[in-house]
Amino acid sequence: MEEKPWYELSLLEVSERLKTNLQNGLSREEAQRRLNEVGPNELIERGLKSPWRILWEQLTGIMVIILIISAIISVFLHEYTDALVILVIVVLNAILGFSQEYQAEKAMAALKKMAVPKVKVRREGHLIEISARELVPGDLIQLEAGDAVPADARLIEAVNLRVQEAVLTGESEPVEKHTEPISAEHLPVADQRNMVFMGTVVTYGRGMAIVVSTGMRTELGKIADMIQSVGQEPTPLQKRLEQLGRGLAVAALGIVAIVFALGVLRGESVRVMFQTAISMAVAAVPEGLPAVVTIALALGAQRMLKRNALIRKLPAVETLGSVTVICSDKTGTLTENRMTVTVIDVAGHRVDFQEEVDYYQPQSGLAVPPLLTARSSVALMLMGGALCNDATLEPAEEGGRHGFAAVGDPTEGALVIAAAQAGLLKQNLETLLPRVQEWPFDSERKRMSTLHRVDWQKEWPPELSTLKEHLIHLWETPVNYLMFTKGAVDSLLEVCDRVWVDQQIKPLDAGWRERIVRANDMMAQSGMRVLGVAFRPVGEEVEKDHPDEVGESQLIFVGMFGMIDPARPEVFQAVQVAKTAGIRPVMITGDHPLTALHIARTLRIAEDGRVMTGQELARLSVAELEQQVEEIPVFARVSPEHKLKIVEALQNRGHIVAMTGDGVNDAPALKKADIGVAMGITGTDVSKEAADMVLLDDNFATIVAAVEEGRRIYDNIRKFIKYTLTSNAGEIWVMLLGPFAGLSLPLTPLQILWINLVTDGLPGLALTVEPAERDIMRRKPFSPKENIFGRGLALSVLLIGIEMGLTSLLAGLWALYTGRTETWQTMIFTTLTLAQMGNALAIRSDREPLVRLGLFSNPLLLASVLLTFVLQMAVIYVPFLQAIFRTQPLPLVDLLVSLAFSSIVFLSIEAVKWVRLWRAKAANSAV
Repeated sequence: MEEKPWYELSLLEVSERLKTNLQNGLSREEAQRRLNEVGPNELIERGLKSPWRILWEQLTGIMVIILIISAIISVFLHEYTDALVILVIVVLNAILGFSQEYQAEKAMAALKKMAVPKVKVRREGHLIEISARELVPGDLIQLEAGDAVPADARLIEAVNLRVQEAVLTGESEPVEKHTEPISAEHLPVADQRNMVFMGTVVTYGRGMAIVVSTGMRTELGKIADMIQSVGQEPTPLQKRLEQLGRGLAVAALGIVAIVFALGVLRGESVRVMFQTAISMAVAAVPEGLPAVVTIALALGAQRMLKRNALIRKLPAVETLGSVTVICSDKTGTLTENRMTVTVIDVAGHRVDFQEEVDYYQPQSGLAVPPLLTARSSVALMLMGGALCNDATLEPAEEGGRHGFAAVGDPTEGALVIAAAQAGLLKQNLETLLPRVQEWPFDSERKRMSTLHRVDWQKEWPPELSTLKEHLIHLWETPVNYLMFTKGAVDSLLEVCDRVWVDQQIKPLDAGWRERIVRANDMMAQSGMRVLGVAFRPVGEEVEKDHPDEVGESQLIFVGMFGMIDPARPEVFQAVQVAKTAGIRPVMITGDHPLTALHIARTLRIAEDGRVMTGQELARLSVAELEQQVEEIPVFARVSPEHKLKIVEALQNRGHIVAMTGDGVNDAPALKKADIGVAMGITGTDVSKEAADMVLLDDNFATIVAAVEEGRRIYDNIRKFIKYTLTSNAGEIWVMLLGPFAGLSLPLTPLQILWINLVTDGLPGLALTVEPAERDIMRRKPFSPKENIFGRGLALSVLLIGIEMGLTSLLAGLWALYTGRTETWQTMIFTTLTLAQMGNALAIRSDREPLVRLGLFSNPLLLASVLLTFVLQMAVIYVPFLQAIFRTQPLPLVDLLVSLAFSSIVFLSIEAVKWVRLWRAKAANSAV
C-alpha cells in the first residue's frame, strides 16, 4: 500500500513515521546514524560532460570533418591561404560551440548555491546551530522571518508564518502556512500549506518544522535530478545542416570520380585532372556555410539584444523561427507583475476604478477627481485601504508608475497606489489621521485593524472635504478616533452589523449580506483578489482608559476592492501577431485557475473556459495528455513535473516548443523545451543557466519579436544556402557539360577556387543581413522536420545551376565560333562569375521582385556585388593576375557579350516572380 504524503498526516503520524520526539528532537547519536544512512543534505551533480568530451563533439560533426578534409586537400594543392581560412573557421566554430555547451553545464552549480550554510535545529531538547549539510529526516528546525528553508519539512508550529515559494511554484505572493493535515490527492506544492520546502524563504512570522526529506529527495532535489536527466535536443538548423553535410559529402565524392574519369578518358594528364577534380570537390562543399551561419546567428543575437532578448546559445536564434507553441508563465510575462485595484464595489455601486479615476500628478494641478466628490464612500474606501496598511509609498525609480512605487506586501501596495492615483497620498493621510493602535493580520482572523486619532479642526484636502462633512453629521458628539479594518469579506461580515449606503449608515440585514456575498463571489470568479473594508467610530475614552479593549466588533461595512495583476497592454497585440503567424500561445502557471482563465480570456489566449489543473495532470500519462494537449490553452496550479510533461506531450505531437519560466521549478522544462526562455528581472540564476534566451524585460511581446527575428535569420541562412548551392552547381555543370560541347577544360583549378572564394564570400555574408520580408509574421511556421532542400530548393538548385552552366558555356562557344580562340575560357570564367552576382540580387526574395524590394534596401549586398565585379575585372585586365589565373584581356564587345549572357539568370528568376504575382492577383480577383 502506498504511503500517504506528508501533508495528509497528523503531527502524531508524522512523528511516529519519522520516529522523532516532537518536543526534544533527535539524539546526537541517532542524527549521526541517519546522516550516515541517507547522506549529507546537498544537491549532487552527476553525469556532467567533461570539457574534453564537449570539445571532441564540436570537432566530430559531419560539416566540420568535411572542412578539415577540404583544408588537407588545399594543402596538397599548395593552396595554403584557403587551408588557413578553412582551419580558422573550424577553430572559431569549435570555440563558440564549446563555450555555449560548457555554460549550459553550469546550471547545477547555480542550484547548489541555494543551500543554506547554517540552520537552527532542536536536538536532545536543546536548540543548536549546525551546517545545513548535517540535517537529516526527523530533525526539528526553527524558522524565522528572513530564513531560507534548508530542507523539505512538515510544519508542527506556525505563528503568522508566510513563506515566499516563487522559486518552486511561480506564485509571487507569500503563502500563509498552518499545521493542520490536508485531505486531498495529488496536491501540488503550491497548495501544501502545512509544508515548507528547500530553497524557499520565510518572509513573515515564525515556525517549527520536522524535516521529512533532505538533499536529492527534496522537491528542489527532484528538480535538480530532472535537469540532469533531460537530454538536449539538436536544433532544427543543426539537424538540417547535418542532412546537408551528408548529402554534399556524397556529392563531392561523386564529382571527383566523374570529372577525373571524363578527363582521363579525354586524354588530359592525370595530374591536371586530379587537381581539377579536387578543386571541384572543394567547390561543391560550401566551406563558408558554418561561418556564415555563425555570423548570421551572432548578428541576429545582437539585434535581439536591442529588443530586450539576450541570447545565451546561438542556435536558439534560428530555433525561434520554427516555434509553433509558446508556453508562457502568467505573472510578469503576460501580466505586469503588480497587483492593481481595478474594481471598487460599495453598497449599491460598482466602480471600474482604473477607467474613472484621474491619475495623481501634483505638478499638473488637476482638479479634485469627481469620483471622490460624487461618492464619499469611494473616498472612505481608499482612505481606509491606505491607512489600514503597512506598505509605504516611495518615489518610483525609472519606469515606475505615475511617479510612485509601493514598498511592502503586493496586495497592500496596490491599495496605497490606488489611493495615490486618486490624489490621496498615504503620508498625507497619516499626518491627518495618525495611527495609535493596530491589530496585525493573522491567518485565523483573516483581517487587520488600525486605530487613528482624528482632529476635525484640521483642514482636510479637497478630495476628502465631502467625506468629512458626511462623517461629522453622522454622530451627535464628534468622535476622536476612527478604526479601519480590512480583510477577507466573509471574515469582515462576522464582525459587521451595519453598512454604509449613500453617505448613511443602515442595518446590515439579510438582503445587504446577500448582495455583498454575491458581489464578492462574482469578483472572485473573475479571477480577482477581493478585500473588504469596514470602519467604526471610537470615543474619547480609548486614549485615557483601556485602548487594548477596543475590539473588532459592531463595524460598519463600506465596500470591497477587486484587485488583479493586469495583463500587459502590449501583450494583447503580441498574442494576436503570434496567432496570425501560426503560433499557439499556452498559459502555464502556478496561480489559481480562475485568475489564470481571466487573464487568458482578456488576452484571447483562451476562447472558452477550458483549464487543466495540476491535479488533473497528475492523473494523466504523457500519452493520455497528448490526446488533449492541443485543445487546452491554460494549465493552472502546475508543478515542475507537470511542466516537463506538457512540453514532452507537445513535442511528441510534432511541435517546436518555447517555454518561459523564472523559478528553479521551471529549469527542467526550460532545458527540455526546444527553446527555454528565462526572465531577466524576476528569474533565478538556475532558470537563466538552463535557458537558451533571457528576456531582459520579462515581456511576452519580446518573445514574439524574437520569433520574428528568428524567422528572418532562418530565411536568410536558407537564401545563402540556395545562393551558394546554385552557384556551385553552375560551376559543376560547366565542368561536366564542357567536354560534351567540345571544350577540353572550361575552367582551370585556380579559376574554380577564385569563383568559389569571391562569390561565396562577401555576397553570401551580405545575404545574412537581408531585411525581413513583409509577410514574415503572416505565414505559418515551417515544419521543423522539413528537409533543407524542401519547398522547391532542390529544383531551384538544379534548374538555376543548369541555366548558369549553359549560359556560361554558350558565351565560350560564341567566342570560339567568332574566331576568338584565345579568350573563350576567360569569357566562360567571367560570365559564370557575373551570373552569380545576378543570382545573388535575384535570390533576395522568392516572391518580391527586386524592383519592389529596392536596390538599396540591402546596401551591403549591393556593395559586395560591385566589389566582386571590380575584382573580376582586375583578374581579367591586371597583367600579373592574368598570369596567375591564365586569363586574357577581353575587348569591349566580348565583355558586353559576357554581361548579356550573365544577366539571363537574373532576368529569368525575376520573370518567374512577376508571373507568380500576376497569378496570385488574378486568383484574388476571381475570389
